[in-house]
Amino acid sequence: MKYRKFLIPLTVTLGLTAAGAASAQTLTMGVRGGPESMDPHFSALGPHAEAAKHIFDTLVWSGTDLQIEPGLAESWTPVDDDTWEFKLRQGVKFHDGSDFDAEDVKFSIERIPVVTGPTTTAIYVRRVAGVDIIDPHTLHIHTDGQAATLPNDFIRLFIVSSEAAADYSTPETAAAGFNSGAATIGTGPYKYVSWEPKGDLVLERNDDYWRGKGAWETVIRKEIPNDSSRLAALKAGQVDVINYVSSVDYLALERDASVDAIKGDSVYIMNLQLDQRQDTPLVRAIDGSDLAENPFRDLKVRQAIDHAIDRQTMVDIVLEGLGKPANQMMPPGFFGSSESIPMPAHDPAKAKALLADAGYPDGFEVDLYCTADRLPGDGAICQGLGQMLTQVGIKTNVNAISKTVYFPAQARLEYSMFMNGWGTLTGEASYTLGGLAHSNNPEVKLGAYNRIEYKNDDVDMLLQTGATMMNADERRATYEQAMEKVMADKAYISLVQLQTVWGAKAGMLQFAPRFDEDTLAFFISPAS
Repeated sequence: MKYRKFLIPLTVTLGLTAAGAASAQTLTMGVRGGPESMDPHFSALGPHAEAAKHIFDTLVWSGTDLQIEPGLAESWTPVDDDTWEFKLRQGVKFHDGSDFDAEDVKFSIERIPVVTGPTTTAIYVRRVAGVDIIDPHTLHIHTDGQAATLPNDFIRLFIVSSEAAADYSTPETAAAGFNSGAATIGTGPYKYVSWEPKGDLVLERNDDYWRGKGAWETVIRKEIPNDSSRLAALKAGQVDVINYVSSVDYLALERDASVDAIKGDSVYIMNLQLDQRQDTPLVRAIDGSDLAENPFRDLKVRQAIDHAIDRQTMVDIVLEGLGKPANQMMPPGFFGSSESIPMPAHDPAKAKALLADAGYPDGFEVDLYCTADRLPGDGAICQGLGQMLTQVGIKTNVNAISKTVYFPAQARLEYSMFMNGWGTLTGEASYTLGGLAHSNNPEVKLGAYNRIEYKNDDVDMLLQTGATMMNADERRATYEQAMEKVMADKAYISLVQLQTVWGAKAGMLQFAPRFDEDTLAFFISPAS
């Protein structure tokens, strides 16, 4: 022994054909992206975590509608103001046959801050001050003060083997150990076989999985970034299911009897982010000359941008109906979203007037950056946004680029205006607001994803207070108030809530769309 509430998606049945590519032996999934490495602690991006969930389990599980459920932890209870007790599941084994126990959890928690990459996973353990092993299946997690949402954070706490990963837990060794498979030993439903970066991840079934045996002996997760190519692969029988069907292709799929299209609401909100630094690099006067100050620091300018955006047109035309207008950084009904925030009005005349009042009657020029290959329609939304801003006098040069280039540059604070999706994957506001809207303050371990240097002292206070509130009603009201203040400041401008479409060969599979958009082989089965 080692000792060191939301929309509920409906299950969709998609039939079975003898001629289809899927069988009880092999499931081939065509996916848009990820992983970035086989180290589950390297990146917090959704496609990376989606791949990791096939191999590694988390301490707490996120259900279909993002409710938290037992995972490798069977239960969790606060024992005092700064300590949570976690009881671990017994009888669980790693893929190499070794026993899972408390040492592996402690090791994984302590490993994350050391090996995490530019899109940091340290946010999931930011409140952890220390870990005590009480017995092989009991831990006490000590926090830096009351941490009411710690169990929610642990839905992305992937547990690796403390034995297998012992020699592969530094920034210099982690990639080699996990990408080769030497350390890629989890407790999850599938075992690592091979991985080609930007290519295929091949997995074999873990017949001893604690949840039960999955339907597929072999799973191939085939990365196909191009939306048209992914659909073509489905129609050609090269893959059995694809994610992130584009809005244009969705309309065609609805008329194609050979393919089933499955639509579900997404947790992801597209947000425009406006740099609040005194000096920002990519804004200039219309004639190309330097501006005296950063216009995005002026509330009137930010309000003008908000009024320039036609969210309904963005949904109806740009996304072909696959989305909903958004007025805040989380979907309606999530813990901490506010019903008091109005939907911003599209008013180009008011936008121009606000720009003039702010001292920019002729507007200005800005470079807008976004991803073109991460979420459905991200590049198209960016192009549409650029056109809308240009129409009110803000000449916008759109740069829709690969996520592999975008996120490192964003982390280096190279952008003045940028847009990307954010999903409240824990189902509650401390994750979103604590990461994005609190000032970047390593001392209190908040604001890790605040890349615009936004700061509101009232928001900071509310978020720090909310994190200590064990009473759920009081915590919810506090986060709602914080959300209202953040959205009034307009440094973050929410645009649309996405909807996600999967495609599958007609009549072959059954599965339930997930709010977090994950495509997980364990929860896909042949149609009966």
